[in-house]
Amino acid sequence: MELNRENVLEVLGGILEPDLKKDIVTLNLVEDLQIGENSIQLIVHVSNPALHARKRMQEAVEFNLRRVFGKDISIVSTVKAIPAEAKKAHRKILPEVKNIIAIASGKGGVGKSTVTANLAGGLVKAGYSVGIIDADIYGPSMPTMFDVVGERPSMKELDGENKIVPVQSQGLQLLSIGFFTDQDNAVVWRGPMAAKALTQMFTDTYWGELDYLLIDLPPGTGDIHLSLVQTVPLDGVVIVSTPQEVALADARRGINMFKMDGMKVSIVGLVENMAWFTPAELPENKYYIFGRDGAKNLAEGMKVPFLGHVPLVQSVRESGDVGRPAVFQEKTPVSEAFEELVHKFVKQVEEINNAKNLQTTK
Repeated sequence: MELNRENVLEVLGGILEPDLKKDIVTLNLVEDLQIGENSIQLIVHVSNPALHARKRMQEAVEFNLRRVFGKDISIVSTVKAIPAEAKKAHRKILPEVKNIIAIASGKGGVGKSTVTANLAGGLVKAGYSVGIIDADIYGPSMPTMFDVVGERPSMKELDGENKIVPVQSQGLQLLSIGFFTDQDNAVVWRGPMAAKALTQMFTDTYWGELDYLLIDLPPGTGDIHLSLVQTVPLDGVVIVSTPQEVALADARRGINMFKMDGMKVSIVGLVENMAWFTPAELPENKYYIFGRDGAKNLAEGMKVPFLGHVPLVQSVRESGDVGRPAVFQEKTPVSEAFEELVHKFVKQVEEINNAKNLQTTK
């Protein structure tokens, strides 16, 4: 076969992108194709940013080109992850969900799940359609926070496939690992098993149309976070931290992880939880027991948005324990803090989407 652009693209058209289930030419994943007298140079994009996935694609490209054009041909192939802004155009998972946002923390115990529950509740109060995936595999707490412990999702047949239908609570949809495990037993899963369970919460669930799907991630940085980015393109991530230096160090690592090549997830902003303690009998007093403005200063230093302070008050804990997040309280300092957080969150997500749309039109 003659070495020319048309024939090279024909060969490349026989190579499938394994996650997107279409060939790399149809998906416009081939870039900078240059053909010389006896040489081919090109860039190919893949959905999975992991090194082994990029290596497999490179091997497939070079094998197929040499099979047709000869073993002596010079090939320079570079394989990169699909840019985050481009992934949305290829998204097959959850196409009816407008914004998929992860809530993460560098370490446990900083109130990530509490922030997730109240952010979701605040969005519902503001009139948005909302879902939550409780992906905190080893410590699912959303069933307790929304008073649905012991409930189970139902099943629905859709286009010949059985789909999980999330549990409904307080105006939002909820799916948690806690619905599928014994509440009193520890979940002892290796990384691949946990990643598979997480994937099914996206691929095997009927969410319908949503304005926001919030994902309560496990604390820390690891396999599950990478698997999530490989499974579904996140529109952004919120990082939660206390002002304490130990928590801030881990929050810094979390922000850097989501900025890494191969992830490139937009940082919606940083939340400073437990910013100060206010006793119920002294509502005007603020005690900065974990330090003051640590997360705010970190956000400024790393040039990421700061979404606000959330105080440590007894009613937040009590509301979570009885299954009605504090944001549903009427005109209390903590409900107003969460409402302000929601306002800044929505504004920041809109800015991220506008910036991405502007890039795609250039």
